[in-house]
Amino acid sequence: MIPLNGAKLTSPCQDFSKRQLVFKVTTAKKQDHYFQATHLEEREAWIKDIKRAITCLQGGRKFARKSTRKSIRLPDTVNLSEIYVLMRDPDSGIKEMRLEKEKKMYNHCFPGSTVVDWLMAQEKARNRPEGLMLATGLLNEGFLQPAGELSKSGAEGGTESVLLDQPDAFYYFADSGFFCEGYSSDEDVLIKEEFRGSIIKQGCLLKQGHRRKNWKVRKFILRDDPAYLHYFDPTKNDEDPLGSIHLRGCIVTAVEYVPDAKRYDVDGNLFEIITSDEVHYYLQAAAPDERKDWIKAIQTVSKTGK
Repeated sequence: MIPLNGAKLTSPCQDFSKRQLVFKVTTAKKQDHYFQATHLEEREAWIKDIKRAITCLQGGRKFARKSTRKSIRLPDTVNLSEIYVLMRDPDSGIKEMRLEKEKKMYNHCFPGSTVVDWLMAQEKARNRPEGLMLATGLLNEGFLQPAGELSKSGAEGGTESVLLDQPDAFYYFADSGFFCEGYSSDEDVLIKEEFRGSIIKQGCLLKQGHRRKNWKVRKFILRDDPAYLHYFDPTKNDEDPLGSIHLRGCIVTAVEYVPDAKRYDVDGNLFEIITSDEVHYYLQAAAPDERKDWIKAIQTVSKTGK
């Protein structure tokens, strides 16, 4: 059992450079507990619930999800678990698909409108409003999960989660193999997806570590579509990177100093990358022109690569 009263949540966790889906819970007694999700959406769902639980404990409130049956007035005869089993039937259930939206590929998912269509076809609902009510119940109870910004806005927009009866609102089964943008329970798939892009630039830079704040020379390879900056130990012929930086939507700027570094540790040609998850990386080039080239290249792929 992990006591959450007074605990601190860290996500994403940088303690493991190769594990992008790890988050950390630090208890009030400074004990660290690490967890790894199977994909990005699962990590976000856990983070949301744990944050809410910590907030409730700090305010002296009891943590509990609202009763779906009470809030949307589901009849006592409705068995959501039974409906979910039927949905997962390989022959007559909902077919999982590979769908693309806004330059992202969603695997093992389906539109919200398909859920309502299926409920009506299986005579679980007489009309679309009834089907939407049942589908929302499945979402609130965790049988279905939102995939993508649109479906997440329905799940998180109000006091109660709502499933969207729309063809462009995507969802997936809680126990499926869903992954998006290369995030997968299979780390080989994750690495393969990251390395799919063309090499734009490569070379050695000094990089500041996240934990000890020391500086080490790393070989960097910049790729486009998807936009990633991988770094390696230049003294080893290891094909696996020490870590990677997802550059989509990042900010990269030249800086004159690093807040956590001693002045004599580094001197000049510094630049900073701030990812869309607000993770800060500090790097140092060997010369001003090299720093300028790296910044320009990273800025380009952050806007064009996915």
